[in-house]
Amino acid sequence: MLSSPARESVTARAPAKVNLLLEVGPRRDDGYHDLVTVFQALDLAEDVTATDADTFSVEVTGTAGADVDGVPLDERNLALRAALLLAARAGVDRGAHLSVRKGVPVAGGMAGGSADAAAALVACDALWGLHLGLEALTELGAELGADVPFCLHGRTAVGTGRGDRLVPVLTTASFHWVLVLAGRGLSTPEVFAECDRLREASGRPVPEADAGERLRAVEAAVRSGAPSALGRALSNDLQDAACSLAPELTGTLAAGADAGALAGLVSGSGPTVALLAASAPDARRLAAQLRPRFGERVRTAAGPVPGARVLEAVRAR
Repeated sequence: MLSSPARESVTARAPAKVNLLLEVGPRRDDGYHDLVTVFQALDLAEDVTATDADTFSVEVTGTAGADVDGVPLDERNLALRAALLLAARAGVDRGAHLSVRKGVPVAGGMAGGSADAAAALVACDALWGLHLGLEALTELGAELGADVPFCLHGRTAVGTGRGDRLVPVLTTASFHWVLVLAGRGLSTPEVFAECDRLREASGRPVPEADAGERLRAVEAAVRSGAPSALGRALSNDLQDAACSLAPELTGTLAAGADAGALAGLVSGSGPTVALLAASAPDARRLAAQLRPRFGERVRTAAGPVPGARVLEAVRAR
């Protein structure tokens, strides 16, 4: 049992994600859906500083575009849950104060909460000198949420099951994005429920999510590094549901196409819209064209980037 910290404080960073592909299978008896997805980690990130303390607590601040008013500060907070879980499993009898600096939109379909959890696991692992390793932290992360393992690993990866079983997609290419943040968040369970409702209303059978043609097209495009090929392959089975719940997203997607985006899609369960650009200069031009309409809600990002990692550690005296 650990009774003294290895360091006084540790700051870790974890990335946001965009889903290049999201296939959603039929609703299972347990209420979940089997998924096939391709994640890409973006340089829009969450920073978590863990400081030695006698008890556990969390505070949250936001950067531009990240409204944190609705972020819980109790055990519903994923970063705090991550620290508590790690302490319990590793036999740590110290606490930690977590300072979360959010750069990812809240309830935006970009895994901001999962990135908080990943960064908290990495920061507390270093704070307490546990050295558990990525595999052990990934197992803990999967208990916290389906996207947490990817936020620990980063880069680009295929996710299956709930999205937490990962296989990397290797590439040396970078892809450039313009993100249009929504004025409000969407609940992931509500988006999945709307997807089920729309499918039932259509009367068409729902195919199983599998490693089929859509996945092969995205993997090939990522490996080739060709933005145009990736643009043709982007796909999200939750997009119609997100647009049904937030009809303004249809206009955002159309505005991106009119401004010259190669392609656009709703990120994950939404409501952030991710627009793919041909290059970094093209992303800057696209963002400049969209800002008169969407203002500070327009951000640029690039990926893939690494997963959660320590940025800074202050050793205990």
